[in-house]
Amino acid sequence: MFDTVNGLPVHPLVVHAVVVLLPLACLGTLAIAVRPAWRRPYGPLVVASAALATVLIPVATSSGEQLEKHVGDPGRHAELGDQLIWFAIPLLVLSLALVALDRWPRGGTALVRTVGVLAVVAGVAASVQVYRVGDSGARAAWGDQISSSSGGE
Repeated sequence: MFDTVNGLPVHPLVVHAVVVLLPLACLGTLAIAVRPAWRRPYGPLVVASAALATVLIPVATSSGEQLEKHVGDPGRHAELGDQLIWFAIPLLVLSLALVALDRWPRGGTALVRTVGVLAVVAGVAASVQVYRVGDSGARAAWGDQISSSSGGE
């Protein structure tokens, strides 16, 4: 199912959506955690980008497994990619909690601060994991070509 679209592998197409949306969700979560005034106007957009990225991660991993059948084992990249969902889910839940608590009149200040701190931690952790997955994927895809072409110069 997640093999090709119009003759092109699905994996790089979906991965680029995740690589754009998840870091945007991380930055947005950091922003709404630090600037409460931004939660109402930008919070739903942050939650939507986190939700879409989270939904696309299993598509990216499934399509990566299909691509692996054609190009070989990507090594550590597959393992790191499988772990990414466990960074995206807390980011989604915490960004949603920040937005919901902002709209809930009985949300306590201590609770909002705690969720804000956890959201910052989740945003940083997810950003680091996206970098690790992307770096390992780039090395798996391009490492041999770049190192062999630059060795003669």
